[in-house]
This record gives sequence, structure tokens and C-alpha cells, in this order.
Amino acid sequence: VQAVESGGGLVQAGGSLRLSCAASGGTFSSGAMGWFRQAPGKEREFVAAITYSGGSTYYIDSVKGRFTISRDNAQKMVYLQMNRLKPEDTGVYYCAKSRYVSLNNSRTTTAYDYWGQGTQITVSS
Repeated sequence: VQAVESGGGLVQAGGSLRLSCAASGGTFSSGAMGWFRQAPGKEREFVAAITYSGGSTYYIDSVKGRFTISRDNAQKMVYLQMNRLKPEDTGVYYCAKSRYVSLNNSRTTTAYDYWGQGTQITVSS
């Protein structure tokens, strides 16, 4: 599976962005998908995950109510709608395919076996 993120950029605090992740090859449709982010000098951090069916989602507390993860299995796409962005949301955002169908262990990077190259999000105050 290959994953390519797009949709990053510079936005003012309070603004919105929608990230897209295009997956190709492999068994995209059989696994959960996740979004992670990494700020300069910090470890990669889990943001959100979604099951294959889209019926279950999971978010870190800091983005609940502001971010929404979704997927279109027919198009092999995963999305992250980000609203009311804050400067602390700044970082490189990565999508990844989980080894698992469920959201078990979805917060850990080791649960994912394919990663995109990342897209930069910068939120100015």
C-alpha cells in the first residue's frame, strides 16, 4: 500500500483545512486507517483513526469536536477535516494503514505498516 497526503498549508488560527490521503495497491480496504502528526522536536503523535467500515472512529482529546476522520473505500481515500485550528495543531501530518481491522492499539505507531510522506500544516496565531 502506498499513501500520499495532500491538503496541507498555512492557515490562521480558527480556520479550517481538509487533508486527503490517497492509497494505492495492497489491502487498503481491509485495515483501519489513522492520522498522526509530528511537531518540530516532538515525537509523532496519534490524532485520529477509523475502522474499515467507517463505523467507528477514535480521536485524541485535544481534537475532539474539531477534527473529523472519514474514508471512501471505493476511492481508496481517507480524509481529515480540521476545523477551529489552533497553533498547537501545527506539524507534519501523516496518514497510515493499520495492521488491524479494529481500532485496537490505534494510538501506537507500531500498529501501522504503511505510511505516507506527510503534509505540513502551519497554524498562525
